[in-house]
Amino acid sequence: MSIVDEMYVLNNGIQIPKLGFGTFLIEDGDPVRQSVLWALEAGYRHIDTAAVYKNEGGVGQAVRDCGIPREEIFVTSKISSQIKSFGESVEAIKVSLKTLDISYIDLMLIHWPQPFGEQDDTKRYYDENQAVWRAMEEAYESGSIKSIGVSNFMEDDLEHFLPNIRIQPMVNQIKAHIGSMDFKLINYCQERAILVEAYSPFGHGEIFDNDVVKKIAEDKGVTVAQLCLRYLLQKNLLPLPKSVHKDYIFSNIQLDFVLDKNTIASLDNINS
Repeated sequence: MSIVDEMYVLNNGIQIPKLGFGTFLIEDGDPVRQSVLWALEAGYRHIDTAAVYKNEGGVGQAVRDCGIPREEIFVTSKISSQIKSFGESVEAIKVSLKTLDISYIDLMLIHWPQPFGEQDDTKRYYDENQAVWRAMEEAYESGSIKSIGVSNFMEDDLEHFLPNIRIQPMVNQIKAHIGSMDFKLINYCQERAILVEAYSPFGHGEIFDNDVVKKIAEDKGVTVAQLCLRYLLQKNLLPLPKSVHKDYIFSNIQLDFVLDKNTIASLDNINS
């Protein structure tokens, strides 16, 4: 079985493909449409976008054009971090559904606990995120969104968030890659049945210059990208690789190998 056919089960019982295809910084229109079509041709069935990426239209077009039944494709989008009220969130969900032009979204996330540009500020927007979540809960219960979650939430954010909401998040999407693994946060989420998704699984490309990682990949007869993705999967994370190159899109799903414990330990100890 290929990795693209393997599934995690979210805490609401819905299956989600273990490997996703990221679309951050891929231009809307034909660039993102073509990349997503290549991904779907390769076998990916999980596509990740966001309102702030401004490419939901092209992603939705690819989903509609690919000829694959809609129910076989898992689509994620995200409410912009600038939106921190119930009413704005209700409207944002409607806009994403309209822009994607699909009947439902498989997973919707709060993109950041704080608005973009305020990540270093002390204000954490605890109450505001609960208001956003109420809108997401309503959409979830109406069926227009099949699963709901958060992104970039740290342990402190979750400590204030989880006791004050009706429906527990199914996902927390965070930056995670070899050399940058917040094991404490990952364990915190996994202990609470919150699936951790890993964006930037290649560390924005910096991992390709790491000599230790390159040597391990060479010894295993795999690419650095493949090594990074297999490592995250063996940590029970869901990686979201991105590429606009067809060869890499196809290569990144060739993950039919397993890393031994010693290799995992070596990778655990790499510092970015």
